[in-house]
Parts: sequence; C-alpha cells; structure tokens
Amino acid sequence: MSSTVELTKENFDQTVTENEFVLIDFWAEWCGPCRQFAPVYEKAAQDNPDLVFGKVDTEAQPELAAAFGIQSIPTLMIVRDKVAVYAQPGALPEPALTDIIGQARNLDMDEVRKSIAAQQGGAE
Repeated sequence: MSSTVELTKENFDQTVTENEFVLIDFWAEWCGPCRQFAPVYEKAAQDNPDLVFGKVDTEAQPELAAAFGIQSIPTLMIVRDKVAVYAQPGALPEPALTDIIGQARNLDMDEVRKSIAAQQGGAE
C-alpha cells in the first residue's frame, strides 16, 4: 500500500492546512528522474509515518504546478505550519532526502516566521 497522498487542487489546501509537516513531490509519469525518485520518496514516507507525503502529478494538476512556479521536475517541497521551508528541483538520493527531512524537522518555526516577516517588511 502506498503511504503517499495524491494531491489535487481539490484537496491541496486542506492537506497543507490540516497537517503541520507536508512533503510534496511534483512529478509526471513521463519523467525518468521522477520515476527513479519515486521509490526513494515512498521509502521515506514509510520511514516517517508521522509526516504527510503528497504527490502532485503536474500533468493532471497543471494549476498547482503553475501556482508554485514548478519549472523542472521532480521538485520536492516541504511545508511546515503552512510555510514552504524547502523547494528544490532534482531527484534526491535517499541519504540526502533523509538529511533534508531531519533539517526540516529541526527548524524553529518561530524563527522561520520572524525571518519571513523581516524579509517581507524589508521588501516594501
């Protein structure tokens, strides 16, 4: 059984809002690197049952891909407390994915929000 959730424009906002830690794999069936990354992502999902692992098929959900400016796939995004804390294109090897998940788990979200607020305040 798959431990990943298929994300669509219908369930995306609810999934990200109701879960404090969501990983999102933007992929497509025709994409070779996406197919290579899929078992790595699936294993990470099984190894981290407390996190939500979502997949967005960019062919079936072009609006979501466009909304996030996805230009190359696979792209991995991590959303914590409704804040995108990581977004990077490229298929990751298992150790790198494990490391990124660990780093995202250890983020101090209060500090992240302060940093975002400071950047937004400075950009005006």
